[in-house]
Amino acid sequence: MQTSEFTFELRVCQWAERHWPPTSDGSDERVLIARQLGTKHRRWDTIVVETDRHRLAERARFGTHRLDADLLGVVRNAPPEWAYYRDVLPHPGYPWRYVRDAIHTAEDRGILDTRRRGNRIEIRRKWEYPDWVDRIVAIENKPDLDASAAQALTDQLQRDVALALADEVWVATRATGETVEPALLERLPVETGILTVTTGGDRASTGRTDARVVWHPRSLDRTAVGTRILERATDGESDLSVARFEYADPEWKATKRLEIAERAYERGWRSYVDSMRPDCRWFSLRSVDGDVLPWCGANACSQSSAECSGRCSSFEPEPPNWRTRGWPIDGGPGAALKRLLADQRRRHRIDHEE
Repeated sequence: MQTSEFTFELRVCQWAERHWPPTSDGSDERVLIARQLGTKHRRWDTIVVETDRHRLAERARFGTHRLDADLLGVVRNAPPEWAYYRDVLPHPGYPWRYVRDAIHTAEDRGILDTRRRGNRIEIRRKWEYPDWVDRIVAIENKPDLDASAAQALTDQLQRDVALALADEVWVATRATGETVEPALLERLPVETGILTVTTGGDRASTGRTDARVVWHPRSLDRTAVGTRILERATDGESDLSVARFEYADPEWKATKRLEIAERAYERGWRSYVDSMRPDCRWFSLRSVDGDVLPWCGANACSQSSAECSGRCSSFEPEPPNWRTRGWPIDGGPGAALKRLLADQRRRHRIDHEE
């Protein structure tokens, strides 16, 4: 059965949550899986953040919401003893009033101690912010990797390899069962790993999505200066244009990686429901070939987020009486499904909130 790229992406996320890394030795590794994250100029389909239980527990002290760049600048540099904030925090490169806003936000979230001494705000850390991210792995999901799709993807992958923001870059594609997988014959960068994915419908023995490594990636040097390709010449011999690029220093890369990891910590991959209409009477979750996917009862399919909107011709709001069952009034089945996915997201982190 042919599946949309959105559904394929959700299957890959669930497989990665169960089995990443593919060569796991059963150690104390933990992974966080997220989707559609990246930078201003590049968004990856699937993100894998590798860490371990101990450091993930230390990160959990700072709550379930992400720490943005401003908050990271405060909590990472807050001193163990009381001090005037301007004396201990690095200059942000913008007005200090925005730093004060971040300090108040951190105080409201219970992750920073503050006090006033006259007109001066002093701060003290509650906990040391941990170095909790081991590696970041980017996966591009292309269920149907034909020649044209591979050509379009190659340019993106070459940019990923040159920038080296992620530690590894992979391509996940549907397995064909051929002796030599067609993906191996495409002109993908040799630094890129390849996963061939078989869904439950193709594998009657287990009924769940599985993946096999057919090409191992090279580890990229995240500590080196990266190259951000801005514009490149075409392959035509008549093209005399000059490629444009700029360098990305290791400090920028380290900061951006941490921001991506924080967003992955907050969102996970189950946040897809936030861009859909679970308040439609036809919306549900269903186990399809062993994977839990959104399901449209009106069209009898696993719908994508683009299809599941108020513009859908089959959209019908939940009947009002569905939303008033039970006490207190917590909404209808759609609200319950959002709570269920949020609870599952929390269980796949280590949540030490009291």
